[in-house]
Amino acid sequence: MITVPLHAIAHARTGDKGNRLNVAVIAHHPDVWDVLVEQVTEERVAALLAHRRPSAVRRYLLPNLYALNLVIDDVLEGGVNAALNLDGHGKTLSFLVLTLPVTVAEDVLATVRTTLDARAHRP
Repeated sequence: MITVPLHAIAHARTGDKGNRLNVAVIAHHPDVWDVLVEQVTEERVAALLAHRRPSAVRRYLLPNLYALNLVIDDVLEGGVNAALNLDGHGKTLSFLVLTLPVTVAEDVLATVRTTLDARAHRP
């Protein structure tokens, strides 16, 4: 087993509405779906974002997409139109979520890396 940042096995898409952040975390390969389910929990995401004081973190599993959706309340300083700090919004916080440490079997990580390399070399 090896510990890596979440971005080694998944990518993210974000959206924000008012003071609510939506982060979709999508597996790079189906073999890491179990890792996402077991380790990217509401509690761990809330702890990671504790400095932003989320009032709630809800996780929705999307197994057919090998993805999960995180809905995080009250972390955007009132939202894009109310906040003076644009760095605190969707994309930046999704990069923070992707730093979450996860533990993965080395052979599964090798499979993910092979898949990513193949995608990078497509014409």
